[in-house]
Amino acid sequence: MEEREVRVSAGPVALEGNLGVPDDTRGVVLFAHGSGSGRHSPRNRYVARVLREAGLATLLIDLLTPEEEEVDLRTHRLRFDVRLLAERLVDATDWLTHDPSTQDLRIGYFGASTGAGAALVAAAERPEVTTAVVSRGGRPDLAGSALPHVRAPTLLIVGGNDVPVIGMNQEAMEQLRVEKKLEIVPGATHLFEEPGALEEVSRLATDWFVRHLN
Repeated sequence: MEEREVRVSAGPVALEGNLGVPDDTRGVVLFAHGSGSGRHSPRNRYVARVLREAGLATLLIDLLTPEEEEVDLRTHRLRFDVRLLAERLVDATDWLTHDPSTQDLRIGYFGASTGAGAALVAAAERPEVTTAVVSRGGRPDLAGSALPHVRAPTLLIVGGNDVPVIGMNQEAMEQLRVEKKLEIVPGATHLFEEPGALEEVSRLATDWFVRHLN
């Protein structure tokens, strides 16, 4: 299924995105990239394709403008600015609630790396429309004080060999007060580059979103 390019207003900037909406879908997954990644990330695009094949809409957007990405390549600062990333996710969420093709759909977040922290902050700020959250190799701990205010069922997926991040996810789990689950993919590292690892992430994420968005 083809995607269409969209522009999402976020404060003083416009963010570039790709929106794919299958027929008869009841949910849309907004991707929250992190750590220098964007809408062209092959890992997130793979997951998005699997979600669309399962009948869910997807919106992949660049949370930083091209100018900001150039700054971030030098400083690595903006990718850890969870407040900025969360604000832009909230703006993208509001855009989805007004776009004719998605305004009636339940919304979920798929967050990777620092984007997972931003997704949880955004979920806490838009509890009335956020129905599910999935984190892939994420830093949910970066959501900080927002974690107890998240109302969306949350799935945390971590590689079995990504030991430091496992601990960060376990600490975040203790602060979440919603339906929650931690899935550890055996033998996988932070980027899930091992054979079959990303496929397992996609399966787990699809099951979670289908259950909560449909």
